Amino acid sequence: MDEIEEIGPAEALRRQQAGARLVDVREPGEHALGLPRDALAVPRAALEAAPAQWLPDAGAEVVLICAGGMRSLVAARALRARGYTRLASVAGGFDQWRREGLPEMAGADEDADFLERYSRHLRLPQVGLDGQRKLAASRVLLVGAGGLGSPAAFYLAAAGVGRLVLADDDVVDRSNLQRQILHTEARIGVPKVESARAALGALNPRVGIETHRVRVSADNVESLVRDVDVVVDGADNFAARYLLSDACVQLGKPLVYGAVHRFEGQASVFDAGRQRGRAPCYRCLFPEPPAPEDAPNCAEAGVLGVLPGIIGLLQATEAIKLLLQIGEPLTGRLLHFDALRMRFRETRLPADPACPVCAPGRAFPGYREMLAACGAG
Repeated sequence: MDEIEEIGPAEALRRQQAGARLVDVREPGEHALGLPRDALAVPRAALEAAPAQWLPDAGAEVVLICAGGMRSLVAARALRARGYTRLASVAGGFDQWRREGLPEMAGADEDADFLERYSRHLRLPQVGLDGQRKLAASRVLLVGAGGLGSPAAFYLAAAGVGRLVLADDDVVDRSNLQRQILHTEARIGVPKVESARAALGALNPRVGIETHRVRVSADNVESLVRDVDVVVDGADNFAARYLLSDACVQLGKPLVYGAVHRFEGQASVFDAGRQRGRAPCYRCLFPEPPAPEDAPNCAEAGVLGVLPGIIGLLQATEAIKLLLQIGEPLTGRLLHFDALRMRFRETRLPADPACPVCAPGRAFPGYREMLAACGAG
């Protein structure tokens, strides 16, 4: 059987003008970046599944185009197997069409900055235009603008999360700069939330940055958590972690957990608020805080500078997956990372049926009461 004919963009345009049907088989998010003028936009999988829906005449001339020329060739072969006889694929695809300055049309109502900035997301079927719009409408709370919060905030801002809510009461110190990449030498002494606002605004001015120079407490935790979609825990103390977990259970918010110690880190997703009895909360992992000598902070024990970057990026990944409702989140799984051995391992983490906060039907006694009960206040 003869191979599919491959033609250049200019020849494709000539044939289109002569009556051939030009079909763009890229994904919808790619279509949003622009299309050849008057092209029919049909994702390859949909075209191959029911070609007659868009191309009722199997004898008519059809020219297929994708981004670079490979998917259109595959689609043409699939159509030929379905009885289509006059097929061609555009070599170089829409990328070459655009390089040659051939006529095109807008694929979406979004502005040029949106389409260019998020073009690599728009090409992903799991994200696409609808997913990017969903990210733009999302709100994420990051507690802590330090080692974990820095990489998480940078990548959430870069990804186009519409609003980042930052809570941290500390100021930038020179010792932070070894790992807290939001901050710079010039901003030593500046509140971390303001330093973070400057860095994130410079990266992506489309993202709204809301700052709270506060330490998480029983008095403010619900007001911080209530109106967001996902909470990222970059706190440096057990009291804040318990408060965040308890508030997320009470308000039905997913909590993305991360922690680092010297050369080791952990990450998980606690979603007991939306999955009572099925997913654990932070208290299911740590019913009580460890003794101070068993869990010294970074200032006391030290930490490899890149380690919070790795764990913070895992947290950002989980937050994006939760916002887009894609993939398999770390719910019920505790991911351990050992930087010295460069190894990951996973521990299953079930919900504790006796948990005083997330067990089904359990009345919540209050934030102060729970802090006092576990000695984390």
